[in-house]
Amino acid sequence: MLASLAHALRPLGWMLLLIGLVLLGFHHFYQPNTAQTDTLPPPTPRPAGRKVSRKIKNDMATERRDPEMGTLQPRQVETCWSPAVFAAIEWRRFEAVCETLFGQAGFETKSQSHGADGGVDIWLHSRNAEGPVAVVQCKHWQGKAVGVKELREFFGVMASHKLTRGTYATTSSYTTDAAAFAKANGINALDGRGLLALIAKRSPEQQKALLNVAYEGDYWRPTCASCGTKMVERTPAKGGHRFWGCSGYPKCKSRLPMVAELR
Repeated sequence: MLASLAHALRPLGWMLLLIGLVLLGFHHFYQPNTAQTDTLPPPTPRPAGRKVSRKIKNDMATERRDPEMGTLQPRQVETCWSPAVFAAIEWRRFEAVCETLFGQAGFETKSQSHGADGGVDIWLHSRNAEGPVAVVQCKHWQGKAVGVKELREFFGVMASHKLTRGTYATTSSYTTDAAAFAKANGINALDGRGLLALIAKRSPEQQKALLNVAYEGDYWRPTCASCGTKMVERTPAKGGHRFWGCSGYPKCKSRLPMVAELR
């Protein structure tokens, strides 16, 4: 009877033995390599502190420079006066050139580098008169002509200060209506060509001095009109053209388009 039972259980025993061998082989081949795992350095713990907000992350993305475009490089420094000088310098350098130009003509000048100017960039004073004798408005525009609207506003500024003399200086040109309005109201309208012609009448030493003023410092980087500090290149976090932004962001959110992006 026992012999019959052993004979009947023999196939089951062989089956259990086969299953055991399969499980043993599976365990051997798929067991993780603990030797290699033990040699790996432990993960670096995250430093303690407050979590970075989404707003700060967006600001950081805005501050990041474009790796493909890089930093906008200054243009070649000219050795003599030409339209290329006006194209290379920023608006504050242009105002400084105009102020130096009138200073060479014998005027005492006063300017405001930033903030609300009330439509006046340069005050001209004479030694023989009390108070300003004339005002100058500077417009560093590239390509866009100054219209009659800008001249009317400037004439209103002159009238508010009871001045009959004023100069509107631009690196660009004037529309026909603007030129006619300036002539009818005693405004000295100087365009890019007129400024170059006026500079050409200066002595070589004076022309060199004007060039030094034009190319002073980071002459290609615009100045923030609100803060008076140099602006920096920024790339929008959501994509798009680069622009000049105030270095005092987010306290000051002034921005200007890049000339290179408008070509």
